[in-house]
Amino acid sequence: MKVLSVNLGRPRRVPYTGQPDGLTGIDKRPADGPVRVAAPGPKGIGGSGLAGDAVCERRYHGGNDQAVYAFAREDLDAWERELGRPLADGCFGENLTTEGLDVSGALIGERWRIGPTVVLEVTSGRVPCRTFQGHLGERGWVRRFTRKGASGAYLRVIEPGEIQAGDAVEIVHRPDHGVTAALQFRAVTTDRDLLPGLLVAGDALHPQTLAAARAYLAARTD
Repeated sequence: MKVLSVNLGRPRRVPYTGQPDGLTGIDKRPADGPVRVAAPGPKGIGGSGLAGDAVCERRYHGGNDQAVYAFAREDLDAWERELGRPLADGCFGENLTTEGLDVSGALIGERWRIGPTVVLEVTSGRVPCRTFQGHLGERGWVRRFTRKGASGAYLRVIEPGEIQAGDAVEIVHRPDHGVTAALQFRAVTTDRDLLPGLLVAGDALHPQTLAAARAYLAARTD
């Protein structure tokens, strides 16, 4: 299991984002060397966990619980076959393109050591947005990506440091529940009846998911 590329996005003005100034950092390209990784701060204030990576829409992206986004090269390859077009590392807006790792099947709270120092923890799957659809230029992309269910994974930074292409990924902790990033994604998108079952993952869940699961359960037990 390894990192194939560490991808960074620069602010770019496009016609398809909801950001008032039209800027987005979704178009990410592989970095040439090591990249510093650290917790960026609370959502709405902090951006990306990777130095040099732009997060322009901080209402929905970035912050400590979405500091890093990972997507498997194997899933990109599957989309290449389905879409009939090449998909470069970083083109899904992912910071880490991985090889040999079931990213969407990673457990909430699962921890990865990347390289000698960095430790990241899985918090949630990635919910697609209109900017993602516009960036790829595929009609119905939000619905199509959601239906596929290979969400990739957002991660928080537990131990900061530097990472680079070729770094090994080691799973250093796996919780004993069965809540994966893909299951969390399904619960918050297409099957909200699954929300209460996410609570076994506890505080490792993204705070918004944790609040949604508690509210859903409370509404049905009052």
